Amino acid sequence: MKIAITGGTGFVGRNIARALAADGHETVLIARGRDHTDPAIRSLPRSSLVPIGTDDLDKLAAACAGCDAVAHCAGINRETGEQTYQRVHIEGTRNVVQAARRAGVRKIILISFLRARPDCGSGYHESKFAAEEIVRDSGLDYTVFKCGVIYGKGDHMLDHLSHAFHTFPLFAFVGFKDKPIRPNAVEDVVRIVKASLVDGTLSRQTVAVLGPETLTLRQAVLRVAHVVGKRPLAFPMPVWFHYLLGWFVEKIMPVPLVSTAQVRMLSEGLAEPCPPCNAPPSELAPKIPFTEEQIRKGLPPAGPFTLRDIRCCHRNDKHHSHRTIVFLEMP
Repeated sequence: MKIAITGGTGFVGRNIARALAADGHETVLIARGRDHTDPAIRSLPRSSLVPIGTDDLDKLAAACAGCDAVAHCAGINRETGEQTYQRVHIEGTRNVVQAARRAGVRKIILISFLRARPDCGSGYHESKFAAEEIVRDSGLDYTVFKCGVIYGKGDHMLDHLSHAFHTFPLFAFVGFKDKPIRPNAVEDVVRIVKASLVDGTLSRQTVAVLGPETLTLRQAVLRVAHVVGKRPLAFPMPVWFHYLLGWFVEKIMPVPLVSTAQVRMLSEGLAEPCPPCNAPPSELAPKIPFTEEQIRKGLPPAGPFTLRDIRCCHRNDKHHSHRTIVFLEMP
């Protein structure tokens, strides 16, 4: 099969591409080309990179030509300049759907967010839900995956926590009531997505993808700290403090320590889909627990944050591979 992947150089997109290539499938990576976290993805066998965003319908249609399916993974967790939720999540998804139709693509899958829903006061959540509706109303065979925390080698979650523990002796949790999370190993997410793309499973369904283990955020964070070999002083802080922190770091960091959208996510918990939807069948359900061994496999090289992680010191050129600093890997 030939499969196009938007956000193809991003964390989830490149893992999907690698799994498909390993099985002999051809992939088209559609990405603006700004993520250089994993340069090797650009030389993946049976793969081509199309350096475009999702705002050019004609170029998208050309990129999708001859494809059997599209995996739509592109998304943002904060707005910067012209990259707004409206433009990326809503208009971008509409363009991807129209391009898929024009190119004769039969199947589209969408990586969405676990608690994406309308009328909740969050631009991120509402725009992600709007994207889901566009896909569900597309007339194409579709599967919408509502995912929470996704972790693995080259992710944002383990990357951020590791470097934070090497930088700060303190860690502040969001709010005074510890919320549950169900971390997803990226391998599990990729396995389910691949089954939908290649085998046609979960046709015309919206599916919640949740890890097999339910933890509190405190338990998950301290488990990572133990593997890293650090013992930070961990304590709760009010949600308003984290919103203020998110607003501030969005101003000074090219990729923020935590975004205001992520504060909202953490304050709600990441263990239940909203609105309710199907779970995958048992043979496809995530099976990899959030073990110390699994955490160790995903950790980046040890080290603290540096000045290059501040906007004024950040070089934004194609040869500079900067550390990504986001608290959790969200769709």
